[in-house]
Amino acid sequence: MILTVTLNTALDLTYRVPALVPHTSHRVTQVIERPGGKGLNVARVLAALGHETVATGFAGGSTGEILRAQLAPGAVVDALVPTAGTTRRTVAIVDSTTGDTTQLNERGPVITPAEWSALTDRCTELLADAEAVALCGSLPPGIHVGAYAELIRLARSAGVPVLLDTSGEPLRRGIAARPDIVKPNADELAQLTGSREPHRATRDARRRGAHAVVSSLGPDGILAATPDGLWRATPPAAVKGNPTGAGDSAVAGLLSGLVEKLPWPDRLTRAVALSAATVLSPVAGEFERPTYEELLPRVTVTEQAEAA
Repeated sequence: MILTVTLNTALDLTYRVPALVPHTSHRVTQVIERPGGKGLNVARVLAALGHETVATGFAGGSTGEILRAQLAPGAVVDALVPTAGTTRRTVAIVDSTTGDTTQLNERGPVITPAEWSALTDRCTELLADAEAVALCGSLPPGIHVGAYAELIRLARSAGVPVLLDTSGEPLRRGIAARPDIVKPNADELAQLTGSREPHRATRDARRRGAHAVVSSLGPDGILAATPDGLWRATPPAAVKGNPTGAGDSAVAGLLSGLVEKLPWPDRLTRAVALSAATVLSPVAGEFERPTYEELLPRVTVTEQAEAA
């Protein structure tokens, strides 16, 4: 079983409009509603890849009820912890003419100390049966910035490999707790290390405590500093579409590869192919298996010189 933790779950709404024009009214041509938050996105992709997946985190209020109702029929096991606050919503507005997406993210409910304690207890129980765990996304109000570091220590005590995907101070604190993998994007990596040179920044982030650092470079693929070397994986060509959830699909690729004990080049190939397939999908945050399977053999992985 693979466990995902989403402390700031969301109900994702995607509105598609013919063209997004500021200061005007718009006729929405399509509405899609689904459970969201980075860890739930990761869980959905892992389940589609055939892995038994359990999702925990917080859900509350009427929005949380809708989220859980939509999660229940799927392949992801619901182990969410109730909260008195109302789960946030995110709204993605897709311009059908350009393919561009405008994202609006609510802040999330305030989590009480008692609710946080219930979450750590739930994680301790679930880690006993987990092969790996992903800690994903932002922290809702009320949770201390060292929350992910605390959960990483729980996972390490249970002997469970852990992947961390967050940003800012939670990433800085978390990486010092020595997770097995961290997956920042280029901006998050620059904020952490102070460098925008990808090779230098990725290696520097690894020196801060992570076993491996996989940096997302957007349409240019990913760069990974691992115990087996420095690797670059790129898609066959720049793909245009909706990038919502592409990074989460990459996380699912990395985590599934870890559990399956794939070598790093194969993990990175899967991560890039899933990410590109997600960008190309007509539904935000989803991927179509034929597209993924067509992209998989066309991803290029090269070993990078350490002095690059």
